[in-house]
Amino acid sequence: MINKVVASAEEAVRDVQNGATLVVGGFGLCGIPENLINALVKLGVKNLTCVSNNAGVDDWGLGLLLQTKQIRKMVSSYVGENAEFERQFLAGELEVEFAPQGTLAERMRAGGAGIPAFFTPAGYGTIVGESKESREFDGRMYVMERGIVGDFSLVAAWKGDRLGNLVYRKAARNFNPMAATAGRICVAEVEQLVKVGTLDPDCVHTPGIFVHRVVVAPREKRIEQRTVRKK
Repeated sequence: MINKVVASAEEAVRDVQNGATLVVGGFGLCGIPENLINALVKLGVKNLTCVSNNAGVDDWGLGLLLQTKQIRKMVSSYVGENAEFERQFLAGELEVEFAPQGTLAERMRAGGAGIPAFFTPAGYGTIVGESKESREFDGRMYVMERGIVGDFSLVAAWKGDRLGNLVYRKAARNFNPMAATAGRICVAEVEQLVKVGTLDPDCVHTPGIFVHRVVVAPREKRIEQRTVRKK
C-alpha cells in the first residue's frame, strides 16, 4: 500500500544535504512550509540555494535560515521585508539572483514540465537580461530564461492524502503548485490528512505523482503585515 506520510518534519527533510538547491513555495508568509523550514534549521545543513518568491521575514520562514547563515544563495523576486537579507546582501555574504515574479513562477513550472528554457519579454533591455541570450519574435525582443529544477521542493498545502494528492487553500495557492513539480524530491506539509478518495479529483492542485513525502503539521500562519480599518 502506498503511504507517503512520514512521522515528523525532521524525518521529511532528513536527507537534505549541504549545498542542496531547494524550491520553496509561498508568497510573503502565506502558504510557506514553516515546519519544514524549522526542521532544516535544526538539521543544520549549510550552503543552501533557495528558490522562493521571497525570503520570509527576520524571525520567520526562510528568514530563520538566513539568521543561522545556512543559505548561500537566494533566487527571488521580492525581499523587501527582511532586514537580515539586506544586511547579508550588502555585506557580500549572500549571493542573490533576482527574477521578475512571473518569470520565476514560469521557471519553476518549466522545470517541472521538463522544459529546459523559454523566451519571455520580461527583463529585456534591463539588468535582468544582461548576459542572457535574446531573440526577436514577431518584431519583439525576448530573453531566454532557464527552467529551474531543485534537489528538493518544499510546499505547504491545506489538505492531502497518503498518496500525496494536495489541495491548497485560497491565497496559499501561489507558488506552491509550480514549486511542487520543480524538485526531484517533493516534500509537503499539510494541515489535514484525509482518506484516499475524499478529495474531488477536479479540485486536486498537485497530483500525488509529484509528491514523495507528506507530513501532517500544525501551522501558525503568521501575518506579514496586518492592516486594519478604523471603525
